[in-house]
Amino acid sequence: MNDKRQILIDTALSLFYAKGVNSIGINEILKVSGIAKKTLYNQFESKEALVLAALEQRNSIFLRWLKTVLNEAKTDRELIERLFNALTAWFSNSVHELGDFRGCFFINTSAEFSDPNSEISLYCQFHKQQVREVIGKHLSAANEELLDAICILKEGAITTAYVENNLFTPQKCIKILSKHMSS
Repeated sequence: MNDKRQILIDTALSLFYAKGVNSIGINEILKVSGIAKKTLYNQFESKEALVLAALEQRNSIFLRWLKTVLNEAKTDRELIERLFNALTAWFSNSVHELGDFRGCFFINTSAEFSDPNSEISLYCQFHKQQVREVIGKHLSAANEELLDAICILKEGAITTAYVENNLFTPQKCIKILSKHMSS
């Protein structure tokens, strides 16, 4: 990948995640990145194209992190504990590759776009489906009900941690799920 293109994506992702997509203009991205406007438009036909590139990069980073977190899980209980303990670390700004916690970039971004069929909204949905698939692959057996519960509680934990600044939600999720699992 072109170095200047990568700098633009890195800068856009950092600014979009910290302040929101609609709060950041192209001029701020150019100023922070030190890249010329002509170069930006040679790389990206529009701000939407840059947003999509930032979403793709965050998706790649997040999925790589999630797979690493879940890779050693041997049981469903261990999967749940590893997932929610990792979320706690992220919420506490202890996961370097995910950066300072500002909620879910995909939830935040999709909330800024009113058309659920826009390319950006559809990419955010795609990300959530990929996360679900990664979690599902680590379950000991296909169990859609348990997978639904894990994913719903995960999304709730992320939102609660961000909106309410409640970092203890993941531990509550582990307790809730553990009550409904056999040993």
